Amino acid sequence: MADYTIWHNPKCSTSRFVLQALQDARVDLEVRDYLARPPSASELRDALDRLGVAPRALLRRRNTPHDDLGLGDPALSDDALIAAMAQHPALIERPVVFGPQGARLCRPKEAIFDLLAE
Repeated sequence: MADYTIWHNPKCSTSRFVLQALQDARVDLEVRDYLARPPSASELRDALDRLGVAPRALLRRRNTPHDDLGLGDPALSDDALIAAMAQHPALIERPVVFGPQGARLCRPKEAIFDLLAE
């Protein structure tokens, strides 16, 4: 198992920047195209725990089915949001990086340098 894992979207410039920073740091890295290989609801729960955030903090709105699915409804439970992200991985904000010292949603992209410095 690699020391670092990135949930990566190769079409995203921020994700490509973060991936390049990880490659430049020469870390042991697993690159997971989370759109092609979506995380399960269980993996999402684990990620949220490691990130220390609620599901809404990881929920992407732009260019996703967010509005069509009514995910802006504040009455929706965390479980409902996690289920939606597991079913529609485009709803997961990116890039997410997991490392030995923690995890980060690398937005802004420069957040990767904080994770690498830990």
